[in-house]
Amino acid sequence: MSTAAKKLDTLVFAVNGERFELSDVDPSTTLLEFLRTQTRFKGVKLSCGEGGCGACDVLLSKYDPVLKQVENDKVNSCLALLCSINGCSITTTEGLGNSKDGLHPIHKRMAGFHASQCGFCTPAMCISLFSALVNAKNANRPEPPPGFSKLTVLEAEQAIVGNLCRCTGYRPIADTCKSFAADVDIEDLGINAFWKKGDSIEDKISKLPFYDPNDEICTYPEFLKYESKPLNFKSQSWSTPLTIEELQSLLQVHLAGNGTKIRLVVGNTSTGYYHDLEHYDKYIDLRYIPELSLIRRDHTGIEIGATVPISKAILALREEHEGELCSEAELVFQKIANHMERVASESIRNFASVGGNLVIAQRRYFRSDIATIFLAVDSIVSIITGQKHEKLTFEEFLGRPPLDSKSVLLSVKIPCRKPERKGLSSETETKLLFESYRASPRPLGNALPFLNAAFLADISSSKTGLLVNNIHLAFGAYGTKHAIRARKVEEYLVGKVLSFGVLYEAVKLVKAAVVPEHGTSYPAYRSSLAVGFLFEFLLPLIDPDSVTSDPYEFDDVGNPGLVSSAKQVIEPSKEYYPVGKPIMKTEAALQASGEAIYVDDIPSPENCLHGAFIHSTKALAWVKDVKFESKSLPDGVTDIISFKDIPKGGENIGSNTQYGDEPLFADDITSYAGQPVAFVVADTQKHADVGAAMAIIDYDTEGLGPPILTVEEAFERSCFFEVPSDMYPAQVGDFSKGMSEADHKILSAEIRLGSQYFFYMETQTALAIPDEDNCMVVYSSSQCPENVHTVIARCLGIPEHNVRVITRRVGGGFGGKATKSMHIAAASALAAHKLRRPVRIYVNRKSDMLIAGGRQPMKITYSVGFKSNGKITALHLDILINSGIVIDLSPIVPGYMIGSLKKYDWGALSFNIKLCKTNTSAKTSMRGPGEVYATFIAEAIIERVASTLSMEVDFIRTINLHTYESLSFFYEGSAGEPQEYTLPSIMDKLASTSSFEKRIEMTKEYNLCDKWRKKGISRVPIIHQCSLQPIPAKVSILWDGSVAVEVGGIEIGQGLWTKVKQMTAYAFSLIQCDGTEDLLDKVRVIQADTLSLVQGGITAGSSTSESSCGAVRVCCDILVGRLAPLKEKLQKQMGSVTWDDIILQAHSENVNLSASTYLVPDSNSLHYLNYGAAVSESRQFLQRRIQPQLAWRSAFRFSGLPIASFHALDHNPSPLSAIFLIALATSLNPSSIATKDTLARPVEVNIITGETRILRSDIIYDCGQSLNPAVDLGQIEGAFVQGIGFFMSEEYLSNSDGMVVTVGTWTYEIPTIDTIPTRFNVEVLNSGHHKKRVLSSKGEPPLLLAVSVHCATRAAIKEARKQLRSWGGLEGSDSESTLFDLEVPATMPVVKQLCGLDSVEKYLQFCASLSDST
Repeated sequence: MSTAAKKLDTLVFAVNGERFELSDVDPSTTLLEFLRTQTRFKGVKLSCGEGGCGACDVLLSKYDPVLKQVENDKVNSCLALLCSINGCSITTTEGLGNSKDGLHPIHKRMAGFHASQCGFCTPAMCISLFSALVNAKNANRPEPPPGFSKLTVLEAEQAIVGNLCRCTGYRPIADTCKSFAADVDIEDLGINAFWKKGDSIEDKISKLPFYDPNDEICTYPEFLKYESKPLNFKSQSWSTPLTIEELQSLLQVHLAGNGTKIRLVVGNTSTGYYHDLEHYDKYIDLRYIPELSLIRRDHTGIEIGATVPISKAILALREEHEGELCSEAELVFQKIANHMERVASESIRNFASVGGNLVIAQRRYFRSDIATIFLAVDSIVSIITGQKHEKLTFEEFLGRPPLDSKSVLLSVKIPCRKPERKGLSSETETKLLFESYRASPRPLGNALPFLNAAFLADISSSKTGLLVNNIHLAFGAYGTKHAIRARKVEEYLVGKVLSFGVLYEAVKLVKAAVVPEHGTSYPAYRSSLAVGFLFEFLLPLIDPDSVTSDPYEFDDVGNPGLVSSAKQVIEPSKEYYPVGKPIMKTEAALQASGEAIYVDDIPSPENCLHGAFIHSTKALAWVKDVKFESKSLPDGVTDIISFKDIPKGGENIGSNTQYGDEPLFADDITSYAGQPVAFVVADTQKHADVGAAMAIIDYDTEGLGPPILTVEEAFERSCFFEVPSDMYPAQVGDFSKGMSEADHKILSAEIRLGSQYFFYMETQTALAIPDEDNCMVVYSSSQCPENVHTVIARCLGIPEHNVRVITRRVGGGFGGKATKSMHIAAASALAAHKLRRPVRIYVNRKSDMLIAGGRQPMKITYSVGFKSNGKITALHLDILINSGIVIDLSPIVPGYMIGSLKKYDWGALSFNIKLCKTNTSAKTSMRGPGEVYATFIAEAIIERVASTLSMEVDFIRTINLHTYESLSFFYEGSAGEPQEYTLPSIMDKLASTSSFEKRIEMTKEYNLCDKWRKKGISRVPIIHQCSLQPIPAKVSILWDGSVAVEVGGIEIGQGLWTKVKQMTAYAFSLIQCDGTEDLLDKVRVIQADTLSLVQGGITAGSSTSESSCGAVRVCCDILVGRLAPLKEKLQKQMGSVTWDDIILQAHSENVNLSASTYLVPDSNSLHYLNYGAAVSESRQFLQRRIQPQLAWRSAFRFSGLPIASFHALDHNPSPLSAIFLIALATSLNPSSIATKDTLARPVEVNIITGETRILRSDIIYDCGQSLNPAVDLGQIEGAFVQGIGFFMSEEYLSNSDGMVVTVGTWTYEIPTIDTIPTRFNVEVLNSGHHKKRVLSSKGEPPLLLAVSVHCATRAAIKEARKQLRSWGGLEGSDSESTLFDLEVPATMPVVKQLCGLDSVEKYLQFCASLSDST
């Protein structure tokens, strides 16, 4: 058969079993773009566009005609090019099932375990789990029990490692995944809708939606098996060569100076990092060339073709062939595979090629882990350039000029190495050692490393110790172009017998060799990592007894895993049934199956256009012009909209609050970097985004002066916003008197706190459709449709009755979809108004992060007085809040801050708070606005007082807790009755249930025994001051007895619709007729429509559900009052009366069955308090290594060898013996040891980074009386984990112009499933409710409790600093070493710096001095 005959000129593939055939497409089209614009399958979502969040995950299935089997891999559809899936089948969550034809057990369990809140990430979570189940089906394992799969608990948890969720905190999602695992402990699964307390294990299993692995979906239709052939479009825009010669011919023709731009593609995953916008004339798919896709293994090593996916390379490296390779080489390959499994996420690894990773490392200086590893093991690469074929060492490959389009990487070979025995006697023990390292914010990958390293050493025994015969030391990703070999260090170590002195000299050389380039963040930290990793590698060979604890111990966290265990305690109430019942969230199943419709899921109307913002890059400048390089508009671009296009009578307004407005566009002057200057409108969203990126803005700064970028500059220039007098909180007590009573004072101490980005999974989006008679219908993802409505009307200069804003649901908000959503809707509406065509926008993640604003950064200066017993007598704070360019919602922050700060009895509290106006993006309210800062400030002060007095911090917290009298003094009008003050009892209960005192003592003992790991524990209280808001509602009963409810509140994932349904069902049940037990199923809450229900207000502050339920209750009471006489009349006539009878009679008698209200809270119940407390325990990993004797024990645990063999080796302390044994255990049971390394306890082995692991968190939160304990539990967990992000990992950074630089998943790291507490216990306490309130529900306050993690980390650092001081690393007294400030967020570099960037050197010097003295 000829080459041409083997190829297709038509793209053929399937989606959920449906055949698609395309004759020609734009080769740059992604699979996600096609699915969302050309199919009805909208469950696959766009969130980051970088492959970093997993929201776009799909299952890609392809047929291997050689093996005659189907391969199933989950991939990121936002990166996969549509042409690259020729002959493949795609499965999305819609392909698993739906509400009409039947939901899949995954959908049912995801809903039943309360694992969906906003639901935007849920479809991809389902696919990730489905992918794991499909692949586990063929595992060589015993058949699972009925209803379960072959997955293990660890594999089930690992299935969602690459998926981000901002709402749930991951715990219920992990429970859903674990429920399918054959080895699951059913008792360990959390609250769900399937079984009730007291059910037996057998009953629980029987109530789970049944899963049959043999009844699975067909992922690859039969008709595709004959379509899997290379694709070549007649237009030649996509070509697929089958041989190297054909590839060379294509390159020669198209690179012969004719200007053709060629892109060589395999997985296209690099676009997720580099965001390439360049247009290419031709795409060449390299995957069908045999030499590039080979995996060849022989006694000389493993050769991996350039197009081999990383995941397949991992499998090949783990594959064993008896006698083919030496045991040392097998072990090296296993460890390389283990490291590669922490590169990116599974979805990326399944599609990204090994060669692609290496090429961008060589050409574009990507921070590659794989390149560093391959450099350490002396890999060989094969390259062709034209007709020239080269074989290069990996070091030569990295060092040559960047590869151009004429050069193609063919393969890389990892050689099989054995220990050198030249010159050694036959009795001399030799061993080849290999280890690799990476320091990354996320233990299981999906984040770039600060530094990676790989070491290969040839060691032999000698009379004086262990001799280094040869050693390779490779370091990468630390702020240099390529990974390097530390040649000087290698030369120094070769021929040396290892000792503390030798190691000390070696680490000094490493520090000099690993020097990041200028401009690299945290340069000293990265250098210290290199030192620490070498220390980790060599210390076990010098001092086998330096570690006293088992590195694989399970501590007190149960089974090793990502989420080891969790416990939830709720108190369901039957008093107001179904209110108080933990029922399933109303739309959870629809969200899981992809049937829930978000704004961007609404099909585009005919002739619809798409928009994207052009952002300023200057903080303060004249805007002279906005243009493109070419005179004509870019491809697909229709128009550019700016402030000049606002119609006569309209206003340049982008958002509106009661405190002021913000412009939609910069006019003649741009006021901050990132400000929207114009709006590109194009035929597709991609063309709009590309057009906006290509735009050029001409600036001029003449006569403007410097911008104000910091609060200090604003203070110096007296640039402030005014806080309305009724919003400014009142001072408490007499500060001067309190200070005069103090025995000790801390004066003018400073705290600085940065911002936080919302990171809702659904970015800002809107769809504007012009309607008749100069009207405009806008679909907006907004927490505040009412203000969106007003802003659009003012912008267009039309009456408000000409505008209709509709919001069904929001894919996460957290405050970010309040004022900021107004800009998006207004821009779309303005463009639609001008062009008289529908216009929609789905803001890309970068643009979203530029305009979002986030929390208000601030600077705090405080003075505090306190007694010698720790009782604080007075506190004063000067607070400068960065509000940004406009006031937005910043005036509410002072009140919220002080409300949260007053959780302690400060004696007297005074403050001076200023809202600073700066040339930065307008800051806005984010979950817990001001409160999260205030709770940190309070704890920082408490910690400082404790350190000053050398007292236990928990004692200082306890002595400064409120009595009811002081509570009433600080919270005048909100404290309630004495019995409502539950905080002291919560603190006591938490101490008991968490074994707090016992764990304190255990922590102290632990820290004395372990040099390289330090634990900390902390108990923290919160008081949240709640405020209710006015809100409308409307309830209508239809002919068939079903009920339609409208409320002002918006469903953003907090379960508002569910709680409203429960309240409606309860309120109508009071009519006391037959059939009301089914009322819950008769109620539907419908989308918000600003012309149907006015005065909707804003959904925020954790009280909207409560207020909405209160308003609905009023409406229902009105209707019950109208129906009661009918019921009595029918009862006299019929005896027994049903709900349907009453409603039918009401309709026939023309009774008004619709009621509405606008509920304004009673002044006596407007404000009240909620209480909570948390205990968190964290471990700070300083320098970790494996003590050989303990390594034997761990190796035997997984090797299956007789324990007697261990006892025999236990008497031989040779470090090499331990290494031999680990190699033996690996060869006998590679899957076990690999699982141990990569899954079970990944952050406990080889960590020298300052990484903090949260071992356990216990929370008790008093909701008053929960409307739905299951929903509130999810809100508590999700808020707490979001708080962990603020306190520990999320850096929302700007450059010198104030331009946000953390603009995607590569640079902004929210918590993932591998960074949440290993044990996560939550109790929802129902203490009662105020008679004037509708029970209670809270989503924001638990976020504040995450400060306990920060405090626990500080406690661990404190112990590390004491130890460092004993080694001579810190000057001053013991108490002085504990006086330090831990920044927020407490990232790895921050923590490591406080523990000592030179801790390794100081330890080695300390050991050397001890050796000298003895």
